[in-house]
Amino acid sequence: MGRKIRRVVTGHDENGTAIIAHDGMAENIRIRAANGLTSTLLWAEDATPSDNSGNVDKADREIGVAPPDGGSVFRIVEFTPDDMSVSNAEMKKELGLDPDSGGPVRHPGMHKTRSVDYGIVISGEIDMLVDEDEVHLKAGDVIVQRGTNHAWANRGTEPCRIAFVLIDAQEL
Repeated sequence: MGRKIRRVVTGHDENGTAIIAHDGMAENIRIRAANGLTSTLLWAEDATPSDNSGNVDKADREIGVAPPDGGSVFRIVEFTPDDMSVSNAEMKKELGLDPDSGGPVRHPGMHKTRSVDYGIVISGEIDMLVDEDEVHLKAGDVIVQRGTNHAWANRGTEPCRIAFVLIDAQEL
C-alpha cells in the first residue's frame, strides 16, 4: 500500500462560521486480497444536491464501487501491477458484482457501474480497457468514464494512483 492520504474537510460551527471539521489521515482504506488494489474512500454523498449541514464524517461507512443512488463518491485508488492469475469470478466478487454475470472478458477487472466517473491520474501509468478498445494513461491525464464496461490494467512495474469522483447516472 502507498502512503496514507491527508484529508481536510470543511464545515460550519453552531454560528455558521466556516471551520476545519476534519484534518487527518483518511482511514477508510480497503485492500483487495485478489490483486492488492488499494482504495481510500475520501467522501460519499447520498443525494444530489448534497446536504452540507452538520459535521458528520461521510467517509466513515461501508460502500461498494458505485455511488449511492442519486449520490456521489470520492476516492483514490492505487493499482498495483497486474496479477493475471486472478480469475474473473474472484475479481467480480471483490468488486461487489455478480461473479456469474456476463461472458468472457478481456481482463478480470472488467465491470461497469451506473455512474459517470471523473478520473485524474496522479502518478504512474495505466491502460483503460473497454470492450473493443483501450487507451494508455500517464500522470496528469484525465478520463471521463460514462457507464461503459471497462477495466484498469497496470501492465508496468510501478503502482498507479488515480483520484476518482463517481456520480450516479441514469441507466442506459
